[in-house]
Amino acid sequence: MKYLKVIAFTHKYVDLKDLGKFVICNECLESSLESVKAKFDIPEIFYLGTCNRVEFVFTADQNLDASFVKDFIQTLNLPVSEDQVDTFVKQVVVYEDVEALNHLLRISCSLESLVVGEKEILAQVRKAYETCRVSGFTGDYLRLIMNRVVKTAKEVYTNTGIARKPISVVSLAYRKLRELKMCTNARILIVGAGETNRNIAKYLKKHKYSNFAVFNRSIENAEMLATELGGKAFGLEDLKTYKGGFDAIITCTSATEPIITNEIYQSLLNGDKSRKVIVDLAVPNDTCPEVLEKNPVTFIEVHSLQEIANSNLKERYDELVNAERIICQNIEEFKPVLKQRRVEIAMRQVPEKIKEIKENAMTKVFANEIEGMDDNSREVLARVMNYMEKKYISVPMVMAKDILIKNS
Repeated sequence: MKYLKVIAFTHKYVDLKDLGKFVICNECLESSLESVKAKFDIPEIFYLGTCNRVEFVFTADQNLDASFVKDFIQTLNLPVSEDQVDTFVKQVVVYEDVEALNHLLRISCSLESLVVGEKEILAQVRKAYETCRVSGFTGDYLRLIMNRVVKTAKEVYTNTGIARKPISVVSLAYRKLRELKMCTNARILIVGAGETNRNIAKYLKKHKYSNFAVFNRSIENAEMLATELGGKAFGLEDLKTYKGGFDAIITCTSATEPIITNEIYQSLLNGDKSRKVIVDLAVPNDTCPEVLEKNPVTFIEVHSLQEIANSNLKERYDELVNAERIICQNIEEFKPVLKQRRVEIAMRQVPEKIKEIKENAMTKVFANEIEGMDDNSREVLARVMNYMEKKYISVPMVMAKDILIKNS
């Protein structure tokens, strides 16, 4: 696992407001990853961005020292000044080799989450990997890593109580929203139709809220969510002209700049002076700070849920121990699996070479002798050669695997 690397920006060391600077929008993702792949000769890479972390998982020969990390950040062409880069280099956490695998397993099992026990993180990791796989950024090595990540997470969620009575950032946000005791016909604007908002929408629908307007960059996705909620669908640009009024805004998009500016907020108010609710689960926040400074708003964001999350961690301490044990077991099991795969890849040329030797023997070296045989003898010889070919291919690979397993 010496080539496995992770560069991580997380809520533990980077302020959530600053974390937003490292979020890469979908439109820029491929070009950003292409840049670092070319610059650092990286064979495989995928990008993970959630509400409390931004991470780059990749394979490389280089050591992840401060100089490499700084160059890596600058190559991504993020909205970060030179002075800020130096600050963030000190806050970044890097993982290499077995530590990198351990970190990925801990993430997928939610041990590194803001809320320990939330299963959503596994889906987010898988989706992040799949997006990059489809775009051609990953290969056989990260495929094996992801298979182990998924296997480990499923074992932890199945064999421990870490996700019993599951709590997630979404459920915590909804709990805070419910504490405000809004009536079920409250006018709710949902900005963004991604996974987070779809999840919170399930809670709203379950508790009989019924007055929705959904805004999204893709009108098709807005219509799908609006149909589920019995609401109306709009494009994201329609926020500027919407005059239907509102009592609460729930927003979570992948935008790198605020969606709810003060200008748009005033237009949405349409002269209404009453206190409103904003639930903003985006990183960076979709809500411009000016909105909170100039208007009476009850604001619920990821950072404000930290205290509840810490309490949740204490409740699950015993299950953390069991989860750690499962993770360690999977790491040890994976080491020989990875070695076996390397042998398989290294020996891919063996079958081709053996076929070449056989063909050369049959058509050149012993061509005259074979020509002098009768049909039956040539047929027997061909069968013998084919049998030998199969054995010469399979035996070395089996022996190599056995040696690796014994040495492990």
